[in-house]
Amino acid sequence: MTTQSLQNQLLALTPDEKYQTIQFLTSSLVTPWQGINKTPDLMGGEACIRDTRIPVWLLVSYSRMGLSEAKILDNYPTLTASDLVNAWSYASANPAEIDRAIERQEAA
Repeated sequence: MTTQSLQNQLLALTPDEKYQTIQFLTSSLVTPWQGINKTPDLMGGEACIRDTRIPVWLLVSYSRMGLSEAKILDNYPTLTASDLVNAWSYASANPAEIDRAIERQEAA
């Protein structure tokens, strides 16, 4: 993809899509995803908390099922509140990736 083709695609977006794109790009510049790792040999390359085998999609799934952050932290004593903040931030910036991971697990 060339810069020119990307510019043309961006100009074709709706105002709302442009806003979402700017939000995403800004977030990716200022958030280095501290504490989130993607390692090909670990959990199939899924985004995980630090050097654990706890994928972000799993935490998001628990949250969607109604588990409180306190309950998640109780169930995973190696996690910290900062880990959850990082997970929610990553998931917010990568919703399609997280949704696909959850769908794969539900289909398995």
